Amino acid sequence: MRAMILVLALALAACGETGPAGASAEYTLTTALAATPSETRLARLYEGSCKTCHTSRESGAPLTLDRGAWDPRWEKGVDTLLDNTISGFEAMPPGGLCFSCTADDYRNLIAFMAGREEPQ
Repeated sequence: MRAMILVLALALAACGETGPAGASAEYTLTTALAATPSETRLARLYEGSCKTCHTSRESGAPLTLDRGAWDPRWEKGVDTLLDNTISGFEAMPPGGLCFSCTADDYRNLIAFMAGREEPQ
């Protein structure tokens, strides 16, 4: 009986943890799939390069607008995120395979996906 209570307590404690690929448990994939930058150029770049991975839990990328997944990354600073984007990081290929993105495009796309309107 004690073992069953311990297992139940551990399972309940995990409910507030992040889910697959670092996504917050309360975050829904529907939100990521529906998100699009308001600026037309950024929306095209996002659709062509970012959206495939940042709307898939299986990719390991933080989902678009999932603050629970993005906040720890954001705390490292926009410059670090920009460097990781340009150089590639873990499973992300260099530049996120966006061959027409400028540094400003990357900053704005990162800010959008992280749930911030403008980079800091």
